[in-house]
Amino acid sequence: MIIQRMTTEFRGVAPLPWLGVIRVEGDDAAKFLHGQLTQDFSLLGLSEARLAAFCSPKGRMLASFIGFKRSPTDILLVCSRDLLPGTLKRLSMFVMRAKAKLTDASADFALYGVAGDDIETIAPGPRQAWSKSQAGAGSLVALYPADGVARALWVVPDGEPAPIGPSLSPEQWALGEVRSGVATLTAPNVEAFVPQMLNYESVGGVNFKKGCYPGQEVVARSQFRGTLKRRACLVHCDEPMAAGDEVFQASDTDQPCGTVVQVAAVPQGGYDAIVSAQVSAIEADHLRHGSAEGPALTLLALPYPLLSDI
Repeated sequence: MIIQRMTTEFRGVAPLPWLGVIRVEGDDAAKFLHGQLTQDFSLLGLSEARLAAFCSPKGRMLASFIGFKRSPTDILLVCSRDLLPGTLKRLSMFVMRAKAKLTDASADFALYGVAGDDIETIAPGPRQAWSKSQAGAGSLVALYPADGVARALWVVPDGEPAPIGPSLSPEQWALGEVRSGVATLTAPNVEAFVPQMLNYESVGGVNFKKGCYPGQEVVARSQFRGTLKRRACLVHCDEPMAAGDEVFQASDTDQPCGTVVQVAAVPQGGYDAIVSAQVSAIEADHLRHGSAEGPALTLLALPYPLLSDI
């Protein structure tokens, strides 16, 4: 049985030191990324951002990004810091003759999560997820909400003042990230998922009409030939969990049916998590953490619909 979670306050400003920035500069920056990632960067406007995955030739995710243009020849990719060095090295291997320079720009920018009414103090006005507003030297990217509360990513050159607003703890922001249902890939789960196993096609992370990129055939086949057997879901557990942990069905002691993707502590007790699991196991609703005899996982309602057709 899927239950509705107890809501939590997600309002204020939180620094995000666990995220890093890859900067891609040059006349071919957008063209180069368009050929490497799951989203369309060639048609990316200055008022838009993209959720995107970087995949292996087998279609397995090596990293996930929030990408946007600061100018037509200057693109920032925000990703988990623990994946940045290896991802930067691998992406750089494919630059070849393209007029694009890739650098680790994490020290050049400060990243903040902003939730609730404080977003309006930066750039007022209505916005949809993955829209981008420019306010002075900073870029504001609208994210998926958490418990109905608007959230945004604020990226500003290092040394600029932080957004004005009450302090939001890293733990509170992390819980909002989980409850948004939009996963950020981290080191424990590299090459564990094709993008749809994290529902990326349903939250704007895959464009099935763009040209080729590494793993594109596998990603497309998973979508259109009915071969996708896993999906992301939200769960609650009374005991601690960690990214990369195995998930089992209570009726199957032999092999795991899923993997913990992202976890956050809940102030009222326990832990919420994004889990990627076999669709049949999610439907059976007898998930356990760590083993078939481990702590029970309670399914929570996803905050967005899954797309059945593209």
